[in-house]
Amino acid sequence: MSKITGFLEQPRIKEQYAEPAARLKHYREFVEPLAGERAQKQAVRCMDCGIPFCNNGCPVNNIIPDFNNLVYQDDWRSALETLHSTNNFPEFTGRICPAPCEAACTLNINDDPVGIKSIELAIIERGWQEGWVAPQPPEVKTGKKVAVVGSGPAGLAAAQQLARAGHDVTVFEKNDRVGGLLRYGIPDFKMEKHHIDRRVAQMEAEGVTFRTGVVVGEWPKDTRVTNLSKQAVKPAELRAEFDAVLLAGGAEQPRDLPAPGRDLDGIHFAMEFLPNQNRVNAGDKLRKQIRADGKKVVVIGGGDTGSDCVGTSNRHGATGVTQFEVMPQPPEQENKPLVWPYWPLKLRTSTSHEEGAVREFAIATKEFLGKNGKVTGVKTVRIELLDGKLTEVPGSEEVHDADLVLLAMGFTNPMQSVLDSFGVAKDARGNVLAGTDEGSGYVTSEPGVFTAGDMRRGQSLVVWAIREGRQAARAIDQHLMGTSVLPR
Repeated sequence: MSKITGFLEQPRIKEQYAEPAARLKHYREFVEPLAGERAQKQAVRCMDCGIPFCNNGCPVNNIIPDFNNLVYQDDWRSALETLHSTNNFPEFTGRICPAPCEAACTLNINDDPVGIKSIELAIIERGWQEGWVAPQPPEVKTGKKVAVVGSGPAGLAAAQQLARAGHDVTVFEKNDRVGGLLRYGIPDFKMEKHHIDRRVAQMEAEGVTFRTGVVVGEWPKDTRVTNLSKQAVKPAELRAEFDAVLLAGGAEQPRDLPAPGRDLDGIHFAMEFLPNQNRVNAGDKLRKQIRADGKKVVVIGGGDTGSDCVGTSNRHGATGVTQFEVMPQPPEQENKPLVWPYWPLKLRTSTSHEEGAVREFAIATKEFLGKNGKVTGVKTVRIELLDGKLTEVPGSEEVHDADLVLLAMGFTNPMQSVLDSFGVAKDARGNVLAGTDEGSGYVTSEPGVFTAGDMRRGQSLVVWAIREGRQAARAIDQHLMGTSVLPR
């Protein structure tokens, strides 16, 4: 372990943030990552537990005590190799992962957990600065061709693993830039997009081909989901050209709220609102952009996407932002003896909330109000849990003024028309039906077609996408070659 009394002597070192007044003036990242000696002081708190629950708390199974100790020993390059052995893109997870590993940290039982996420980010940023992150092209090519549909974290992780195994990999992305929801779902103030670009450059040097602006399968014309494609490819064409196909797109169908007045102007899905701001940040000239300038904004949905809408609305210059969550307000501090090492239910305040937002819990939308076809308010009712059911509180109806309403209630499933065009079997939730077992995992009902990430498991975290992309790559490699040396 790093130091036998480290966790007793060294308190947790938190990352520093720019003040809200300053960071609201731009869309760049505002977190000052730990580096050098500060990261080493954080790493010294790791106890190297006999049973490191953090490893299993992390979906990609990062070997956390090992890289913590290597950072403490000032062996940053070995720490990077250890980190990369399980995680292709720690610069993504080090910024936007909610860090379930820290919830599972043994120190979290009665103290602040080790800042694992900040150490991870410090390692990969040191690696980029030193030039240690370099292309790893295969020594031998297999002659096999694999198509990856979707360039989010699952597709990118699978593509990189398969390319390094010697296969010719082509990634198809319907939008104009690579990255999936990393590119057009995550605001730049949480993760700037040059982090994606430098990984794409690395992967191209490893032999991966990217085809952007190409939609695979049937895409519905009446959806509001961002689709910037200029070309369409039929699944039959893909299957004829490639030896294997991986479906690794997102669960992009947003959950709607069919309350009266839903058709009023000024009511939009979060994924109509967020991607356009990222496109503007990238230099695109848009004919029309949904803006919150000078508006009273209501965000319906209390999760990360809702929080991203809050932060973006504040940067636009909204006069006020209110966020609704249908569930009761969780406790400010979890019951650690009850929930550890699992992900706890507790009140989480994001940096966007700190920038300005009224948060309303236990509230449901009854009706959207409007005038001259435009939304002017939201009629709500309070909710309480009775016998395990959400029940309206009599006499609790009220009206919230709103010029812009953003629906951020999560996503239901992948685009069904795309799955139907491939003919793959689906589960009860509308995701691609496939398991995760060794030998038969990630295989769909169609021969040679595999799936991973949100298309298989539904809306989830970036770490789960990377894990599934890596495991699916191994399954495809085994299918093509009869065996695989790729890690599972």
